[in-house]
This record gives sequence, C-alpha cells and structure tokens, in this order.
Amino acid sequence: MNDFRLTVFCSVAHNMSFTKAAHELGITQPAVSHHIQELEHELGMSLFDRQASGVQLTEAGSLLLHHAYKILECYRQLDFDMRLHGRGHGGVLRLGATTTIAQYILPSCMASFVSKYKNIKVSLIEGNSVEIEEAVAEGRIDLGMVEQPSRRQSLRYTPFMQDELLLVASARGNRVLHNVVTIDQLVALPLVLGDETTDLYKAVEQFFAMLQVPVSRLNVEMRINGNEAVKRYIAHADCMAFVSEQAFRHDAHVAEYKVVEIEGGRLVRQCSYVRDKVATKDVVRDFIDYMQDWLTRNE
Repeated sequence: MNDFRLTVFCSVAHNMSFTKAAHELGITQPAVSHHIQELEHELGMSLFDRQASGVQLTEAGSLLLHHAYKILECYRQLDFDMRLHGRGHGGVLRLGATTTIAQYILPSCMASFVSKYKNIKVSLIEGNSVEIEEAVAEGRIDLGMVEQPSRRQSLRYTPFMQDELLLVASARGNRVLHNVVTIDQLVALPLVLGDETTDLYKAVEQFFAMLQVPVSRLNVEMRINGNEAVKRYIAHADCMAFVSEQAFRHDAHVAEYKVVEIEGGRLVRQCSYVRDKVATKDVVRDFIDYMQDWLTRNE
C-alpha cells in the first residue's frame, strides 16, 4: 500500500530535480510532472518553485514534506505488519553477527522486533566474519551480519550500513598534540591493536596496505580484542587505537577520548547481510525489512 504521488514528491524534494527523480524512480519525467501536478491540484497550492536552475520547495511544499516522510513510513510499517500477519506471525529466526554489530546495533533492534512480534523466536550468535559466514554456509543460522566479508560463491551479500573506524586517544594524553596526524607520524606512535583473527585487525591491515604501508611497521604496544576493552585501556594509557564509531554513539564517557584524523583518508568498512544464495526464509526477508526501517529511524 502506498500513495505513489508522495513517493514521487519526496524524490523530487530530495533531488531538487524532476529529471533526477525520474531516473531514481525508473519513470519518465512527464510522469513525475503529472504526479506533482495532481498533488498540487488536489491540495490547491504550489509545492515547488520551478526555476531554470532547478526547483525549490515552497512553504507549502516544506510542510507537505514534513508529513510525507511520516506517512510513507506508516505505509511501510503497515505493509510489513500485514505481510507478517498473513504468515501467522510466527517462525524461528537464527541470527549471527560480528562483534561490533552484535554489541552496538542488534540489541536495540532485536528488542524492538521481538516486542512487536512475540511469536517469532529469535536467537543470536557472535563471531568474526569468517565464523559467521561458515555458520550461514552450514545452515546453523539463517542470516549473518558481517564487517569483513570474504565473498563466498555460495552466499549472497547485501550491504546495509557503513562503520567508520576512528583513530582515538585519551583526551588527557600527551602523544597527540594535533587533530590530524600523517601516516609517518601514526606509524611511530604507540598503538593498541587486536590479534590477527579479528575483523578490526583485517580492516586496519587493508587500510595500510592501500597506503603501501605494511602493518608490521606499526608500533603495536598492546594486543587487546574488543572495542570496550580497548576503550578502557586507552583511557588510562598514553597510546592510540582504532575503535568503531558505534562504540561512542551512546557512551556517557565520550569526553574522555579524542578523535584524531588521518591525513590521507578515513577507514570505513562496509557491513553486509549474508544469507544462502538459493533459499531465504520469509522471516529473514521480514527481519531485513524491519531492520532497514529501524536503522533509518535511528540514524
């Protein structure tokens, strides 16, 4: 269920272009114009100021946009609820996720999901990306969420969010006096890093490989696995570490840390759903739809 005219309106408002909206939606530009004109005729007011350089929302258009996003979200939730109700509101969903996703993303999302759909039994296992992919391939879980996918031929991967690894130090430390460090400076600074089996280590290794710097050149002071353990260590030590941005989203002690930029780039990794390429349970598709909406609402 949906009023497609609102979808078209939101696309034009987002792109500030009838042409770009047509391309985004896969329809013709005259069709876009027709839908907007229908809305304007029904409401009795102009929604866009048409100019040679593009379009701009009118005051009425801004008001409609505010409500349109909420209406479309209600449509999506209604569609999801009706599909799930038609299947009897039941099922078993076995999830697996890497540490960062399992610790910082899934708990709130899963709590919201199971409180709404109590007849769906959900379980979660945690591991590194390789372990989660193996669990999917062997049929021990229905859906995995990984940070460093190896791209197995038998599995299907769908990106769902990005996770930036921040270079952080203690706000009270003396090692970093500036907000930006060069790669040469970073190589010389003491660093906390996990062991070679962790997804974070592999992401750091790939990042430095792109910069033509072998990870063996890093001045690793301590080997610690896990965002929280690393955070607590660097809060009391004069060294640096790469930590997921997710670990700071709801941290009451975030002021204890200083984020330092790296001259030459950011370390961003793509998180992906991983599932069997051939068979996907309905409840898996339903959870993916629910999680995507949940992520959008909680950005």
